Amino acid sequence: MAACVLFLQELPDDAFSSSSHNEQLSLMKDNPIRIAILGSTGSIGTQTLEIISQYPDRFRAVVLAAGANIDKLEAQIRKYQPECAALFDSSKAKELSKRLGRTILDGAQGVLEAAKWPEVDIVVTAMVGSAGLLPTIAAIKSGRRIALANKETMVVAGDLIGVLAQQYGSEIVPVDSEHSAIYQCLIGEPENAVDRLIITASGGPFRDRPIETFKDITLAEALNHPNWNMGSKITIDSATMMNKGLEVIEARWLFDIVETKIDVVIHPQSIIHSMVQFSDGSTKAQLGPPDMKVPIQYALTSPERWTADHPTVDWSKTQSLTFDPPSPDRFPNLKLAFEALEIGGGMPAVLNAANEEAVSLFLNEKINFNRISSLIESVMQRIEPEAANSIEERLDIDLEARALAKELAGVDVN
Repeated sequence: MAACVLFLQELPDDAFSSSSHNEQLSLMKDNPIRIAILGSTGSIGTQTLEIISQYPDRFRAVVLAAGANIDKLEAQIRKYQPECAALFDSSKAKELSKRLGRTILDGAQGVLEAAKWPEVDIVVTAMVGSAGLLPTIAAIKSGRRIALANKETMVVAGDLIGVLAQQYGSEIVPVDSEHSAIYQCLIGEPENAVDRLIITASGGPFRDRPIETFKDITLAEALNHPNWNMGSKITIDSATMMNKGLEVIEARWLFDIVETKIDVVIHPQSIIHSMVQFSDGSTKAQLGPPDMKVPIQYALTSPERWTADHPTVDWSKTQSLTFDPPSPDRFPNLKLAFEALEIGGGMPAVLNAANEEAVSLFLNEKINFNRISSLIESVMQRIEPEAANSIEERLDIDLEARALAKELAGVDVN
């Protein structure tokens, strides 16, 4: 299967909506780019809206969808006046409808309707976790550009998503800083010249902490990321380095490269966001401060770059950029992710579901930090997923893994 990002760059001009994205950029003054944001109240969603606010004549937020944050969504609706708004939480959607005197779509079906709202040009999929899978698929089937910030979509069903994107003429542009960096480094390069992808990782808050003290890690310590300001689930994934494991799986399908050609390195400064090594021995890297607005904006405007006041690196000052290999003892989740990718089929879905449940248990202080990785490993050892060649089968595996993770945690909670 051709990589969904690289392949779709070669689609004919009429494959994206009614005109190419480049044509839309040139017509923006008369026809602002219409954007739907799934997960508008989260970190990526709110930053996307900030970017939209910087270009009021070029962008319009026409769809806002969120999970349960009724107050934040209300404020966003009042400010941006979208055509469509949705809340996954049905009871809160009804309350918000009364507050605003307008219809708020609700539940899973409401979010799906928002994802395929008519005449949308770009759908930013920023919902956290596997809950973003079906809305992303709905947007893909509508033939939209997908600004993909929901890595779990590619983790659970990356091999299937690529086929769907090709079938429906949908372009997938990554928002994650690591995949955006790789995407930018690959522009203009022949596919057969790529030797390796190098994904950088900050190492999180515990890259130097003695391993023997991990059992004593508190929730507050795990949520205190040294470089990035992210949501709680993603921050814990960074602390365990599962975020890098998920990114490896995502990169496998986004860029159609086998996992044996994907490396992860610890880069504490978070200045180099990822690199591509080529067959002639050269390496390209994309650099910038640890700020998500650059990759978000690029997913909306590429292949163009628009002037913005985002933070930049001051190269006139002394900079120290360091790299280290990740320790498998310190970060066992990274090893589990590579194992899941090697097994293939539905195992990445098992990994992701077990991780989401384990992180939720830790966030609710039901298990300790070390138990996150051991619980995921236990679930993977007990489930033998078949090939799972459909989205429905992947979702069934997801449910099975979640149930098992809860069962094991209930029997053996440290």
